[in-house]
Amino acid sequence: MKYEVPVLDPAPVSTGSVLLEADNMEIQFNLRGRTLTAVRKASLQLRAGETLAIVGESGSGKSVFAKSFLGMLDRNGRISGGTALYRGVNLAALKTEQQWLAIRGRRIAMVFQDPMTALNPLKPVGEQIREAAALHRTMDKEASRLVALEMLERVGISEPERRYKQYPHEFSGGMRQRAVIATAIACGPEILVCDEPTTALDVTIQAQILELIKNLQRDMGMSVLFITHDLGVVAKMADRIAVMYAGQVVEEGMADEIFYDARHPYTWALLASLPQLGIKGEDLFAISGTPPSLFRTIKGDAFAPRNPLALKVDFEYEPPFFQVSPTHRAKTWLLDPRAPKVEMPETVKRLRQKLKDKKAEDIAASGTGKAKARKETSR
Repeated sequence: MKYEVPVLDPAPVSTGSVLLEADNMEIQFNLRGRTLTAVRKASLQLRAGETLAIVGESGSGKSVFAKSFLGMLDRNGRISGGTALYRGVNLAALKTEQQWLAIRGRRIAMVFQDPMTALNPLKPVGEQIREAAALHRTMDKEASRLVALEMLERVGISEPERRYKQYPHEFSGGMRQRAVIATAIACGPEILVCDEPTTALDVTIQAQILELIKNLQRDMGMSVLFITHDLGVVAKMADRIAVMYAGQVVEEGMADEIFYDARHPYTWALLASLPQLGIKGEDLFAISGTPPSLFRTIKGDAFAPRNPLALKVDFEYEPPFFQVSPTHRAKTWLLDPRAPKVEMPETVKRLRQKLKDKKAEDIAASGTGKAKARKETSR
């Protein structure tokens, strides 16, 4: 069978328009004669110019879901159902490497979790960036070298000419991650997928990398799909948040809606697990139990066995999505009009108050800073 290379619409997409839409995606892996369903009918939309964060515990399907948009599933994995539309092309239908090269890197690029394994230890860093630009932008060696130098400078690496010739082991952890980001953006992608890009970095460097990604997004007009289990990182990065559990998106909304008005018990549990909510002398909150085995068919709500607020119906029937607002929805029977009224945990209420207090402090500080600036200007 002959597979055609997808032809993509070159017209720019207006900010706020849906750029990538996954609908009822199912992803399965064959492992020693058994089938593991890693993603179970998951849906999401990524809009032009926004940052969408996918959050959840390890094993919830975040990375697998995102990798499917670049054709980077392992050989024993496949998209077994649903669609993923990017500019009119169904990514779930692409089969060959040639087809994926029209998308991967050129239109959708990825920043990996571990920069040391993402970079080739046997090649100079600059050459790796240059090769990406040459492959996806059809440039000669000199033109792609100049692009690589520009990218090194753009991601904040000083002395790009000297650094171009150095190998990954000569870079610090933060610089290696900057180099991986430079390789991704060298192709001029429309979507940047960041798979836990700050996990291996210390807090100071983490903040720098997050700020770098935000600045690059603004300057290059990219959309960012940010994968993490750290809700503290999400608060600084995301416009919208999708919460995943056991291979499904269980809640989705604007960042403020998730932090201030979460409705799914699993989202409450994730928020309550934030270390910032700990009280001196008391144990930190932890979600009891373990996620379900994805080798088996899950009956009812996958989170029910770990949910102290679970209803009888949660163990029998899978809940549909209930609309909380035009931009906020959650997959829980607690939102059914017939369900008993349940208050969010006190820990989460405490977080909501802390966030409000912090917002008020930031506004006050911003006002003081502006007043000082006006005073200095008038002198």
